[in-house]
Amino acid sequence: MIAGLPEPARRYFNYSISPGSPIVSAVELDMAGELGLGSLDDPKYSPMSAQQVLAPPHGLVWRIQVGGLSGSDGATATSSWTRFWLLGLIPIVRAGNNEDHRRSAFGRVVAEAAFWAPATLLPGDNVRWEAIDENSARAIVSTHGLEQNVDVTVGQDGQPTQVVISRWSNENPGREYRLQSFGGCLNDFRQFGGYTLATAVEGGNHFGTEKYFPFFKARIKEIRFVNNSES
Repeated sequence: MIAGLPEPARRYFNYSISPGSPIVSAVELDMAGELGLGSLDDPKYSPMSAQQVLAPPHGLVWRIQVGGLSGSDGATATSSWTRFWLLGLIPIVRAGNNEDHRRSAFGRVVAEAAFWAPATLLPGDNVRWEAIDENSARAIVSTHGLEQNVDVTVGQDGQPTQVVISRWSNENPGREYRLQSFGGCLNDFRQFGGYTLATAVEGGNHFGTEKYFPFFKARIKEIRFVNNSES
């Protein structure tokens, strides 16, 4: 499956997926860490705990508790949402169910596929790869009228070090949807049933620029695989 891919992509898959491992189409994650509720100048990091189901390219559901807030992000083939409540009772954030939000949510699904569900980026009807340089390659993922690129940078051993997308986002002073850099760094890799995956990830908007704010700092406590098929 990977013989014809750019060399960095082959290194990425050979590092991430042990030979003979089942092809995993979805994962469940338990995570802790910090979420920045402020800005680059005043991050206001707060402890978080979260659970996630990630099934690229079809979608995700992320449920989180942070401070006195609880909420969820979700994406399906046809819709997406962001919902947060104060003390579990008072709605303070309601967004989604429009094409801008759906496109932005799809970007997150594809980026996190490179973090925690590498088998979903194997070449096929919905995924193709192209070279960038000697240590980076780009996957192009398409489904349900959406297309998203994700750039994966790897070390000589194939361990992914960073993942970057051009995300459709309104996280900017004008609150205007546009393409802008979003990405993260990966560390502390562990084995999970034949997969070598990052358990420490930080990321945020404007990755690679002076405006980069790593509002998401996650420590993965557990990864479980679902919907497996033998390779």
